[in-house]
Amino acid sequence: MFSEALLCFGASSTSVDEHDNDADENSEEIYIDSIFPECEDVDECILNAANSIGLKEIPRYEVRMGEQCNWIKKTQQSFHPVEVTKGLWIVPEWGAPPDVQATNIILNPGLAFGSGEHATTKLCLLLLRRLIKGGELFLDYGTGSGILGIAAIKFGAAMSVGADIDPQAIKSAHQNAALNNIGPKKMKLHLVPDRTFTASMNERVDGVVEDLSSHKIRGISQTEKYDVVIANILLNPLLQLADHIVSYAKPGAVVGISGILSEQVSSLLRSVKIGTYSKVRGEVFIV
Repeated sequence: MFSEALLCFGASSTSVDEHDNDADENSEEIYIDSIFPECEDVDECILNAANSIGLKEIPRYEVRMGEQCNWIKKTQQSFHPVEVTKGLWIVPEWGAPPDVQATNIILNPGLAFGSGEHATTKLCLLLLRRLIKGGELFLDYGTGSGILGIAAIKFGAAMSVGADIDPQAIKSAHQNAALNNIGPKKMKLHLVPDRTFTASMNERVDGVVEDLSSHKIRGISQTEKYDVVIANILLNPLLQLADHIVSYAKPGAVVGISGILSEQVSSLLRSVKIGTYSKVRGEVFIV
């Protein structure tokens, strides 16, 4: 969870190891290597990441200046086709599908979260595959690379809508949709500011990067309701945004929430809105 939080607050990439190469192999400590852009405030990122998942203490860390290299090429070399389950593959744009008969999601994640290798992404994909029967409206709350919205369309959903506060995520999701021959009528993407998630969800956003000029840059319509809603984010945002997340679900719809450690489930279940929704309106899956 801390590794994922680092990505949300400025890290370009992270890798997790059970022990450091220079440490005792019997150590129970877990080491995270993160790469940050040179201009990033690493101290602030680590503080924000720790606070976002409720860590009581800031982990010990060391900052080193790395050598310049071709990070795009290095990332591509480390990203291989991922078999989520039988008949479902995540395939990098620069690779070939191992099974052309399978459902293949072509992906270039760029700097956005959602390469298909993270456990929460896989669990959400498995849930989606089970829920989408054909013709559903799907909302991906925190779309990242767009992987879940693309998967929903490939599974048979009539339309998917993705929202994110990160312009890079929206750009990445738009590009990935195009890689999978999914047009804007089937997969709509909304860039929303932080305040929109906790306020009206209907403000228009101005001053975004020119690359996003073709996107629908506005809040998610409150009048549109969805058959399936998935929010694969972090615990604290889930707790803060619970009302908004379930407000987009139709009566009898399914809401999937992810990005939670097993020991954090009880905190989430204490959210009154989610508990009420699961009892009177539909189903809530925690994955």
